[in-house]
Amino acid sequence: MFVRPDVAGGVEVLPWPAAAAVGLGLLNALGWYDIAQARLRTGESLHPTQDQRVTDALLAGRREPLWGGARELKAQVWPVQFATWFGSELAPHGQAAALLFPQVTADGAPQLTEAPRTLAEADFMAGKTEDRYPDIFGLTGGVNPGGPSEVRATVAERLNRLPRHGVLLGHDVPANAELLSKVTG
Repeated sequence: MFVRPDVAGGVEVLPWPAAAAVGLGLLNALGWYDIAQARLRTGESLHPTQDQRVTDALLAGRREPLWGGARELKAQVWPVQFATWFGSELAPHGQAAALLFPQVTADGAPQLTEAPRTLAEADFMAGKTEDRYPDIFGLTGGVNPGGPSEVRATVAERLNRLPRHGVLLGHDVPANAELLSKVTG
């Protein structure tokens, strides 16, 4: 997601304009796996950047995380598909109020986990870490796509002042929702 400091001393959250990567386990935990599978079986498709192995896994009913080397391969969902496929409208903007550090396991009961870490420079998108939008043509002039370092530092400092929660989620969507409502309520 995109975030930026606002004039009131907070952090504004803006939607991601391109495909969002959603792991097979998370699709299942959210109750969206069967929806995505059914849509694919009728000939619809997800974002064209999606690895074919993910499409094949969805069609075959594989719900466990799919790995391509050290990197998890994920479904690439168009922003509009969150609403049209999954009935989840995206907000045009928002205000950061807390940080969640989620983990998802198939058989885990939803619960709070150890106190999470603080954010650091490595948590922000950077040309050297972002593999979806490499600066192949040198159009950024060497500017980090994550923004100037002083802005990243301001955002990190403001976000680190917010409540931080580690959460373990399972595949029981109502139980996950109950825990998340309590944590973010």
